[in-house]
Amino acid sequence: MRFSTALCAPLLFFSTFSVVGQSKRALTAPAIPSFPDRPKLVVGIVVDQMRYDYLYRYYEKFGNGGFRRLMDQGYNCRNNHYHYAATYTGPGHAAIYTGSSPAYNGIVGNDFYDRQQGRLVYCAEDTSARSVGNTSSAGRMSPRNMLTTTIGDQLKLATDGRAKVIGVALKDRGSILPAGHAADAAYWFDSKDGNWITSTFYRKDLPDWVRRYNDRRLPDQFIRQKWELLLPLDKYTESTTDDQPFEATLPGELKAIHPHEFVTVSGQSRYEVLRSTPFGDQLTKEFALAAIDGEQLGKDNITDLLAVSFSSTDYIGHAFGTHSVEIEDEYLKLDRQLAELFNEIDKKVGKGTWMAFLSADHGAADIPGFSQLYRIPADTKSYGEAGEAARTALTKAYGPGNWVLQYINQQIYLNTALFAEKKIAISEAYEIVRVALLAQRGVINVLNLHNLGNMALPENQLSMLRNIYHPNRSGDFYVMLQAGWFEGRNRGTTHGTMYPYDTHVPFLLYGWGIKPGQTFHRTQIADIAPTVCAILGILEPSGCVGNPVEDALK
Repeated sequence: MRFSTALCAPLLFFSTFSVVGQSKRALTAPAIPSFPDRPKLVVGIVVDQMRYDYLYRYYEKFGNGGFRRLMDQGYNCRNNHYHYAATYTGPGHAAIYTGSSPAYNGIVGNDFYDRQQGRLVYCAEDTSARSVGNTSSAGRMSPRNMLTTTIGDQLKLATDGRAKVIGVALKDRGSILPAGHAADAAYWFDSKDGNWITSTFYRKDLPDWVRRYNDRRLPDQFIRQKWELLLPLDKYTESTTDDQPFEATLPGELKAIHPHEFVTVSGQSRYEVLRSTPFGDQLTKEFALAAIDGEQLGKDNITDLLAVSFSSTDYIGHAFGTHSVEIEDEYLKLDRQLAELFNEIDKKVGKGTWMAFLSADHGAADIPGFSQLYRIPADTKSYGEAGEAARTALTKAYGPGNWVLQYINQQIYLNTALFAEKKIAISEAYEIVRVALLAQRGVINVLNLHNLGNMALPENQLSMLRNIYHPNRSGDFYVMLQAGWFEGRNRGTTHGTMYPYDTHVPFLLYGWGIKPGQTFHRTQIADIAPTVCAILGILEPSGCVGNPVEDALK
């Protein structure tokens, strides 16, 4: 009994104290909970197809307010690479914001063969969604195919949904995958009518600020202009001479020379050509600023996220290549767009109260015709050549049959059900396909994705291949081309390999919580998300495989 009495007194005291304390706190508690010190706004920037070397090739011609502001006043990871083999736009945007790999987040390509559905799937497609902003099919998109969370998703979870998360890009996948599942909205450009749209996955109608932006009809202003050079032609000393035979042309043009005039081509959407010009960056920057005002980003004590992707660099790079006058002019103009964006954020949010990171979804190969000028081995193959050779070899070995379901992303998708029915081992089929493809020009290796442990490759390349393998979405065999080679283009360039020209991209950090400096230690794309999350004091995304860059943090 004495034991019970001894317990009652302190319990009664504690209970009374707690009630009084709670009552006092209830009178003074803020209506909105406070959070740890964080920047008011995080601005994530992806420059589509930006190789690392562009930072230094054009450095002397950049102004102080764009790229050089991030480089000189921020933290520069100078040896930053992709940690997987599928260096394409969809996977790149997903990896930057998830800190993950295609093997986990499921975005193994812009398009991929889904074995469960038995068809090709676009990375951002969603047949259950509808366009918001017009009646086209361009809005049938969402992040449903992405299987892990993003920085924005984690920010939403950490703030009980109070943080605002907005994605902006000309490309749907460049907006949707960074914004993530829990975003307030992702917006992208529809070339058919020149409007910025979203999908019913996010909301049922456009907010007033988007309508007002669309009513400005900026695409109509730009389509009537020409693409004029920023500098006199003889100042483009970091580029080849204009009008190279290995460069592509804009629709309706006969030569790849300045000034570029915009011609409406039958069957092409009216505003599509703007994507392949610096005007696309201006459209994106103006929309990003409209989003900051319209959504009141960075206006309270809860961190918001604005994910902006500049897509015109990719369209221009594909057409004209990595050493063209066009790509140099594009980066000099983008530098000025970034400076305007940063200056406006200083005014609207407050200098020193926001942070930014900048990277790229992939790099790009030099055009083989350009490489050949320097006697560097390089060439192209027709896109279907490898897949057709595999079909022919398997038919010769096993008789008629639908042995190959698809060839995409340098991967051969076998009809595994047919092989099982015929009791043929995949390893046996691999040897047949390997012999056939190694006889082809430009093929340096064929790899069995089911048995990478026994493949004779450097360890870092084996790791990159493991990181793209998703059993339901990946192929069975990977066709590795010789460095400098690619498929499907006779003019212009592309990307998608494990070589440094495709994997080595910028990683710049700037602003709140960032210690200026640089490192040559190898970092990877998967390190971006955990670094940002560490600054924000939130949990990293669910599929994250990277680590924070500690030296960059104050």
